[in-house]
Amino acid sequence: MHQDVALGRLSRVRRPGPLQARLRRGREAVVYGVLLLCALVSVFTTLAIVAALLEEIWAFFDEVSLIEFFTDTQWTPLFRDQHFGVLPLLSATLLMSLGAMLVALPLGLAAAIFLSEYAPAGLRAVVKPVLEVLAGIPTVVYGYFALQFITPEIVRPLFTEAGPFNAASASIAMGIMTLPLVSSLSEDAMRAVPQTLREGAYGLGANRFEVALRVVVPAALSGIMAAAILAASRAIGETMIVTIAAGNMPNLSWNPLEGMQAMTAYIVQVSLGDTPRGTIEYSTIFAVGMLLFLLTLLLNIAAQWLLHRFREVYE
Repeated sequence: MHQDVALGRLSRVRRPGPLQARLRRGREAVVYGVLLLCALVSVFTTLAIVAALLEEIWAFFDEVSLIEFFTDTQWTPLFRDQHFGVLPLLSATLLMSLGAMLVALPLGLAAAIFLSEYAPAGLRAVVKPVLEVLAGIPTVVYGYFALQFITPEIVRPLFTEAGPFNAASASIAMGIMTLPLVSSLSEDAMRAVPQTLREGAYGLGANRFEVALRVVVPAALSGIMAAAILAASRAIGETMIVTIAAGNMPNLSWNPLEGMQAMTAYIVQVSLGDTPRGTIEYSTIFAVGMLLFLLTLLLNIAAQWLLHRFREVYE
């Protein structure tokens, strides 16, 4: 009887006519077109950025050879005795980014383990949003925080030879800035690990710390590594912290207690408006910008590769 009632209801459902079907297909086509356009905007934007950079660096490399650009140890394009070796800017950028990761990765991973494996739900609901507030602080505030607090209160008491502008304070500030990125993404990756893996480890006699360190972290390794690389990419592209705290003097050195100039800080310096457009000095910001673009692109490609290479699929 129930089957007869169900069949009767289905027989009374009006099938869409040809006009309604065409209208529905038309609406779906419109939605598809709008979504495709939104997806292509990012692609076209990236291509436009690359085209704008290539247009300017073509003129730059007409006058400066690639060998000089990547091997000369001096960067003085704004002085009379011009040198166009990008190594001082590149080394400063990599040094400060590495220092930022030395701060952000241990602290961020420890915070992620605590939030995922130790913190009760109520505490997690309070701590995680408070931690993520750090990501919303303007970077110029971090820059002055490094200059006014980290350098005089942390760096110089430990290393008296450190100057007022140094790479160490900028690295610490960038590490604090990227800490929410590492902790949030790592915690999300750990929370995605099935509970059955934890219960199996507990059943074998492991304690909570052993489960977190030997089961959860390896299972979430792809997400943790992707978070680390994305944080490094964010640190490489940081502008205001390194401009304010690290100084603006190109210096080929691996001593974090010295002042130095990152690639982004140089772009800010030349973009202030004192350099005439169309000159070789003006073109240097596009050459440095292209190198910065390639570094961040390589890091993002590495993050995607690691994500697919070490991803654990659970069913």
